[in-house]
Amino acid sequence: MPATPAWPPASTPRLFVDQPLASGATITVEGAAAHYLLNVMRLKIGAPILLFDNRSGEWLATVADAGRRALILDVGRQTRAIEQVPDLWLCFAPVKKARLDWIIEKATELGTARLQPVITDRTIVERVKRERLEAQIVEACEQCGRTTLPELGEPVKLAQLLADWPGGRMLLFADEAGGTSLASVAAAAPAAILTGPEGGFTDRERAVLTDHPAVRRIALGPRILRAETAAIAAISLWMGQHGDWQTAP
Repeated sequence: MPATPAWPPASTPRLFVDQPLASGATITVEGAAAHYLLNVMRLKIGAPILLFDNRSGEWLATVADAGRRALILDVGRQTRAIEQVPDLWLCFAPVKKARLDWIIEKATELGTARLQPVITDRTIVERVKRERLEAQIVEACEQCGRTTLPELGEPVKLAQLLADWPGGRMLLFADEAGGTSLASVAAAAPAAILTGPEGGFTDRERAVLTDHPAVRRIALGPRILRAETAAIAAISLWMGQHGDWQTAP
């Protein structure tokens, strides 16, 4: 007897919708998302699609109507409850466009709870296009299976970040000048990682950081890493030690 095919198929597209989902709800998809589903994925009536809303987890829907520029989706059963990602923030100095997009994408995929741009003395890119970063977050969540979007903070200067730092959250300062290995630091959640700009931190900033009671200096190996590499390396190390990487899918 032939095996029953898995449902929904592994190739089923995932889509974020910014409206509450529930069994029996009807969702209208328009704009760029509709164009992608209609003209790239070529979804037809009856085709499955996975939806998540950043509120209630993931739901299986089917295409009820497919027009030229919009789709009507009928929401069926819940496939996954909302996930609880580890309480890790990434505080990062914005870098040039393509590298910044890469930081946002990979930090989202790795499970970071909050993304916080930080303006430092040597930050070249002081203005970021929030809409573009939000689109990168959504796309990464759709691809990697996340059911929650990481929070995206407004850019803040380093001095203000430290002045407003919440009690009880350790700030792991990835210092290119050296520090303690992350494996030897008791840095369980809630925690945060701070990475710098292309030119690194100034001596003044380093002194301010090391004087802050929440800050712990960490080293990321014997080589000088690009800003975007340092961010992703630090997240990976923390997730392997304190995060949810040992949790079965």
